[in-house]
Amino acid sequence: MNSTQRVASIDITRALTMLLMIFVNDLWSLKDIPGWLEHTAAQEDGMGVADAVFPAFLFIVGMSLPYAISNRIKKGDSIFQLVRHVVERSIGLLVMGLFLVNGENLNAEATGISRGVWNMLCCTGFILIWNQYPATWPKTRQNIFKGLGIAILLALAWICRGGDEAQRFSTYWWGILGLIGWAYFASALIYALGKGKFAAVLGGWLVFSGLSIATHAHLLPRGNFLSTLLSPLDNGAMPSLVMGGTLVAMIFRSYTSAGKWKQVIPLLLGIAVVLATAGLLTRPIWEISKIRATPSWVMICSALTIGLFLITYWLGDLQQKARWFRVIKPAGTDTLLCYLIPYFAYTILTMTGVFAMEALAGWVGILKSLLFSILMIQIAGLLNKAGIRLKL
Repeated sequence: MNSTQRVASIDITRALTMLLMIFVNDLWSLKDIPGWLEHTAAQEDGMGVADAVFPAFLFIVGMSLPYAISNRIKKGDSIFQLVRHVVERSIGLLVMGLFLVNGENLNAEATGISRGVWNMLCCTGFILIWNQYPATWPKTRQNIFKGLGIAILLALAWICRGGDEAQRFSTYWWGILGLIGWAYFASALIYALGKGKFAAVLGGWLVFSGLSIATHAHLLPRGNFLSTLLSPLDNGAMPSLVMGGTLVAMIFRSYTSAGKWKQVIPLLLGIAVVLATAGLLTRPIWEISKIRATPSWVMICSALTIGLFLITYWLGDLQQKARWFRVIKPAGTDTLLCYLIPYFAYTILTMTGVFAMEALAGWVGILKSLLFSILMIQIAGLLNKAGIRLKL
């Protein structure tokens, strides 16, 4: 394989991860499904499939970093422009995360709209603000649509009432998109300011991993300024996943640019084995828990994601079988839109009374959720062709 060819495996891995994310997010609509598919309770030692999806997505965010920032540098971006891009993208994810979290805690009666309508209006606002409009559109037209999106969000924030006490728009937690935003911000900033040097990224990974370990070893006091500062980063766990992905991508790029396409597999497989072994050996100390973001969970999930990437790399790039994954391709190229589409779908299905029907059970329900996930991705692909493509 020529080293200048596009690496299909990163897009495929991202697409598979988003497919699984939509799938596990739909499990709430089922009953009598195997426990190993679902989230493990906060105080339990273990993990289900659902517990491995979010960290895999963070890891893939990290793997995309070197490619995305290198492309911006090739286009002539300065360090200041790179940092500004990182900040703007992070703020966008934080805003989306907060609005969706307020939807989760919405007091529908006090607000005057249902949770489904809230989510649908939020996502409409997101699309209007962050859509990549055609270059042929006049700036005035683009700004009108973006302004409409901002107006929708401001109106929602004004009318929002949440919880039993009907409190105003609030930070309950940052939400999935918000946590991605914080982890991306910390990791991308290190990569950009460190000028993409391996030592800087390795140092960042060691620091964040060390903070996570120190927190779970009770070496860092709770409630002080440092713990407050690190809380959106899950005390280092989230950016350690992102920076782990960045390190793997940098190793991968180094080997593939030298034409060593096949030699990189045993090296990355060895790293995955080391991480998995470390995670299992430290399990008696910290346990495996997504909710508590334990170091063992971080290491095992990093290993699993590397394994998934190696499979897609072998199939998609070395064996030239990327077409096998064509049905989920939009999830790898317009991931954020795929994440938002189910919010529209659930609202429509609720309004039409579909969710009032008895929930499907067992493997029939699992098949339904899988088909639902593929359908959401296909709808995102059709919207993409119609000119709707989110770009942060």
